[in-house]
Amino acid sequence: MVISDKTPITFKDKLPEAVDVVVIGAGIIGISIAYFLGKQGVSVLVCEKGRVAGEQSSRNWGWVRQQGRHSSELPIMKESLHIWKGLSAEIGEDLGFRQAGCLYLAETNAMQKENEQWLDVARQHQLDTRLINAKETNELLGQTNSHWKSAIYTASDGRAEPRIAVPRLARAAQRLDVKIIENCAVRSLDLSAGKLKGVVTEMGRVRARRVVSATGAWSSLLLGHHNVSLPQLKVKGCVARTSPVANFYLGNAVSEKIAFRKRQDGGYTIALADHTTHNISPNSFRYFPKFVPLMRKSFQDVSFKLDQSFFSDISRRSRWNENQITPFEKTRVLNPLPDPKLLIQMRKHLQKYVPELANTPFVETWAGMIETSPDVLPIISEIDTIPGFHVVAGLSGHGFGIGPAIGRVMADLLIGRPPGHDLKRFKLSRFQDGTPIDLENAA
Repeated sequence: MVISDKTPITFKDKLPEAVDVVVIGAGIIGISIAYFLGKQGVSVLVCEKGRVAGEQSSRNWGWVRQQGRHSSELPIMKESLHIWKGLSAEIGEDLGFRQAGCLYLAETNAMQKENEQWLDVARQHQLDTRLINAKETNELLGQTNSHWKSAIYTASDGRAEPRIAVPRLARAAQRLDVKIIENCAVRSLDLSAGKLKGVVTEMGRVRARRVVSATGAWSSLLLGHHNVSLPQLKVKGCVARTSPVANFYLGNAVSEKIAFRKRQDGGYTIALADHTTHNISPNSFRYFPKFVPLMRKSFQDVSFKLDQSFFSDISRRSRWNENQITPFEKTRVLNPLPDPKLLIQMRKHLQKYVPELANTPFVETWAGMIETSPDVLPIISEIDTIPGFHVVAGLSGHGFGIGPAIGRVMADLLIGRPPGHDLKRFKLSRFQDGTPIDLENAA
């Protein structure tokens, strides 16, 4: 079942008076940061306003892929794949990770050309990605009468199970003496004369030398409270899981219309590849200029909706009193409903493109709010105006796979070690200093 605010609280450590680092948010990023800090003996508190992995970290497709990523992300993603391969053995719990490959399917000449162009990126990073023809694609999928002209295939890519992976990694972090508390919203940073002292939570104050925000779709709101502009918009994606299916493709696959991947329980995770929904919000207008290039590129794949959520967002003021209930406590977990029309569309796409799954029942459906940056790339950055405060955001729907390596990178940054990667491309300041929005090869 989907993790929600109705899910029983399982992480309920005692609030410490002081730690070295406070991590705000217990998704894949926040938990990975905490885990790698814990491995180095750093005292850590993870504050989660709702549930561990309650939002997009348990609602995503579960892909652990290098294929299709922006070139600047790939060095970190390659490290993340390496971490995933050993992580289950390291923590002594199965995370559902399997290397079963990733297919980008081409039905049209335009998609085939786009796939072929990405092969240049793959070669630059020494990936095992290769172009396969229609016959090879059909053989790999186990199909006969298919629509595919070709595909690109990365055999080393994998998948994991989001709903079990993040909570199990959180338990591993606890065994390293990391403190994790659910239903413990951070109301604000604790600042004195502009200097970071720690955080103010709904349970009390905690002193800390370093604080990192890994708050997903809530990042812009939290940073805005401290006069820091972080351009971020949200789109809703709908997902389904099927009952078990035997003797079909074991990896991840996506076309221009439909995405599917094998699950550990024998079923498949299914999603539309050509549709998300953006609920118009005040941020839609506030950050519109930053998002114009992305909207031009993705306009046909996004439907825009104006509903009551617009007024709910207005009520979430960027200024509030830290002694009163904040927006983070009023909405413990973002739990949007899937759109029935999109589930019907999902069925139609399966009937046309993946008949092997077309008549398999959907045993569960859900939706998730995907936060995105203007260039669809992560923000990994210290906030210049608040030394000691860092942010990770903008994972744009592909943070699950890269999460462990970003956790390792951020953990080293927080304790003053070299991160091992060039992070200039991911600084928040790129959205304020006139750097062009680069969407080439964007995932």
